Amino acid sequence: MPDWLIVLILGIVEGITEFLPVSSTGHLLLFEHWLRVEKSDLFNIVIQCGAVIAVIPLFSHRIRDLLTKWREPRTRDYLAKLVTAFVITAVLGLIVDKMGFKLPDNPIPIGIAMLVGGILFLVIERFLGDRKGSEEITWAVAVAVGLGQILAGVFPGSSRSGTTILFSLLLGLSRPAATEFSFLVGIPTMLAAGGWKILKQLRHHEGAGENWGML
Repeated sequence: MPDWLIVLILGIVEGITEFLPVSSTGHLLLFEHWLRVEKSDLFNIVIQCGAVIAVIPLFSHRIRDLLTKWREPRTRDYLAKLVTAFVITAVLGLIVDKMGFKLPDNPIPIGIAMLVGGILFLVIERFLGDRKGSEEITWAVAVAVGLGQILAGVFPGSSRSGTTILFSLLLGLSRPAATEFSFLVGIPTMLAAGGWKILKQLRHHEGAGENWGML
């Protein structure tokens, strides 16, 4: 299969799954296994940056408020919690990266994580029922979102947005507020991860000359 077609397929998969509470990384890895190509962690992380950038217009109003109304107490409080969640993810992510973590090649644990995540969504949604939840982001939610992003990163197949939204719902946040906060934290997180991987490649040539051949 031509290289350009493989990249096109993976781009479509990433674009569709990034906006759903399913694992975009897990789907990328499964499609790579199905297409019999081996991509570096650099490719799998950087390709997500495009989808994350596409999220920005969806929350343009909130982002504009964070940039223009940062002097207001409520805005500073929200921004502080965004930064807290990001810093937790960044620090723990660097530790995991320094430990040499690599995305798995075996599709079985990815499929299991997807199945478990789907079941948890059904169970928690049934448990919550019609409960509306709070619109106020608490510090507990900020910490849980930061930890949830790392959990999803270490276990591909578990969705980053899905995991963080579930944590937020269990802590009493409303669905709209949980979704917005999850995606807003995801923007700097994924862009920073992509930038870090690119920097590592420039320094150590990691991921250069990827193998596009048959596995």
